[in-house]
Amino acid sequence: MQEMSSAEKPMQAGLQIILTTDEDDLRPVYISGNFNNWRTQDPDFVMEQLGIYYYKFIFPPNFVYPSKLFYKFTKGDWSEVEIDNNGNRTENRSTKIHLGIQKEHVPRWRKNWLPFKQSFLPQVHLISDEFEIPQLNKTRKIWALLPHDYDKTDERYPVMYLQDAQNLFNEKAKYGNWEIDKKLAVMSEYKIGKIIIIAIEHAEEDRVKEYNVGKTVLGKGEGKKYIRFVTDTLKPFVDSNFRTKKEREFTGIGGSSMGGLVSIFSGLRNPEVYGKLMIFSPSLWVVPELKISSPKNKATDTKVYLYAGGNESETMLEQVQKFKVNMMENAFVKDTSRINLSINMQGKHSETYWSDEFPKAIEWLFFQPKS
Repeated sequence: MQEMSSAEKPMQAGLQIILTTDEDDLRPVYISGNFNNWRTQDPDFVMEQLGIYYYKFIFPPNFVYPSKLFYKFTKGDWSEVEIDNNGNRTENRSTKIHLGIQKEHVPRWRKNWLPFKQSFLPQVHLISDEFEIPQLNKTRKIWALLPHDYDKTDERYPVMYLQDAQNLFNEKAKYGNWEIDKKLAVMSEYKIGKIIIIAIEHAEEDRVKEYNVGKTVLGKGEGKKYIRFVTDTLKPFVDSNFRTKKEREFTGIGGSSMGGLVSIFSGLRNPEVYGKLMIFSPSLWVVPELKISSPKNKATDTKVYLYAGGNESETMLEQVQKFKVNMMENAFVKDTSRINLSINMQGKHSETYWSDEFPKAIEWLFFQPKS
């Protein structure tokens, strides 16, 4: 009998991973690891579901293995990563085999980044009950959320300035809150990165007026003065009193709805100060003909994380997509990789959805490795 040539021989299948789990839902399971830069929603590494609690993945025959394979299972995001029976993070799985079967088991999955550990909660520091805003002749309550081990290190940290502090971590907030303290705790536990959050309370009945920049469909606002406060008064104070990384590439500003709109203008007017913009469900309807001027300096490497929900309004998705195009056309952001448009078609105009998006935005803006 004539022997087949090597070219005619069928290629042997690679390592087969069999996964069982105690919890199930409709979301697919992905493998992420040191073989795909830990991407959590890589279509090449989605597992085949064989039963209610039973999944399989077979590495292709020509797969180039690292000397040691490290990996984790997720439901498509680090907010939905595997955890143990007690809600604790699991260490990276590993194997050195390249053939045969590797059996694994996941008891539980995180849901929206929770549960969290108390020991990793940020230190919540009240900067002032009545921080002076000379530009508006007002005072305001302002908080700093510091990394959980801030007092034990001499590290410096990037800073994100956020609007609407009343809804960021207040358990008694009328419409719920973003739970940023809990999300920061999980991010810290997973060593995603540490950051200082400066939370600025809004002006209650004057909130819309204070976040409204120039003359818009809402009338004349005080947004320009508010932006000057954050940029010229608050930021220098924060940099002088906390261990911050002062440069623009480590400084961000963000918010949702009208808070997102004033954050847009903060970035457009001060690109030399803010290198990161976190814009959730911005009220772009307020300025239908928003003009974006090309920055006069070379600060065009701004990173912008845009989020919108499909169940917010009839025009929300159209508006944010148009805004993204305008930023590119006017060279405010030259590289498409510097602007991330995240859309949740089920998303509503509420803290629940902004809460889910917050850690994803922080990770992408500040801690994602450069490609």
